[in-house]
Amino acid sequence: MDPLGSTTWVIAEGYIPGDSTGSGRAFESHETACVLNAGDQDAHVEVTLYFTDQEPVGPYRFTVPARRTVHQRFNDLTDPEPVPRDTDYASVLVSDVPVVVQHTRLDSRKAELALLSTVAWSTS
Repeated sequence: MDPLGSTTWVIAEGYIPGDSTGSGRAFESHETACVLNAGDQDAHVEVTLYFTDQEPVGPYRFTVPARRTVHQRFNDLTDPEPVPRDTDYASVLVSDVPVVVQHTRLDSRKAELALLSTVAWSTS
């Protein structure tokens, strides 16, 4: 299949709640970049975070194998430093091959869970 998507994606809204009411990983408040690589080459993705009151941080790196999807939790990004909780940020994802990016957030600070999902903005 021909590659689908774009090589640059922007998620203008980011925020990982610092608290969770649920137990276990499934109910931990989190942000996720869902990345689809429908092409025949592995996608090497770099993420840079932008903040309101500090310099950008990154790149964070991960790979999406060919013809696969990876749901990369921002909570799990630790190098070059952990993504801060209770802090507004935006992210730019750059891939060496075209991919499609969707953003999701689970906010479990209250017993009534909130789930947000949107397709990221691409430059093409």
